[in-house]
Amino acid sequence: MGYVQDLRELVGTRPIILAGANVIVIDELHRILLQLRTDNCCWGLPGGTMEPGETMEEVAKRELWEETNLTAIELKPFKFYSGKELYYRYPHGDEVYNVVMAYICKQYHGSLQGNPDEVLDAQFFFLHELPENCSAPDLPMIRDYLNCMEVGGTVHDHYSDR
Repeated sequence: MGYVQDLRELVGTRPIILAGANVIVIDELHRILLQLRTDNCCWGLPGGTMEPGETMEEVAKRELWEETNLTAIELKPFKFYSGKELYYRYPHGDEVYNVVMAYICKQYHGSLQGNPDEVLDAQFFFLHELPENCSAPDLPMIRDYLNCMEVGGTVHDHYSDR
């Protein structure tokens, strides 16, 4: 994450706009993958910030692998997120406005193993048994995925750019 660290040296903790991607990983039992983050001790989706020159899909694949040891075989765009709801102040004081592309991943391989620098635990959860302490920036994505599943039972062709 060299780019963001370099930016932070220039601007301190002031709010910055960060582009990135998150991955909603669903296993064969229709459970969602969440990871217990080291930075805020909340459960969230795998994902992170774009490095210069990357595409959103490259960000999603890289972050999924770095954080969980899983390799995405196929990613499907789910929804684009931005705005006030994606403002976040990290426990150490850095402020961000996230701009995030969320992807659905149902085809992946590898052995689930959280990166100890970023992940305290990683588990699949049934959608009706999600932990209460979910990371605030990931809540809109998790909520939208749950709503899609309740409405139609599928997220096929749900992509929206609002």
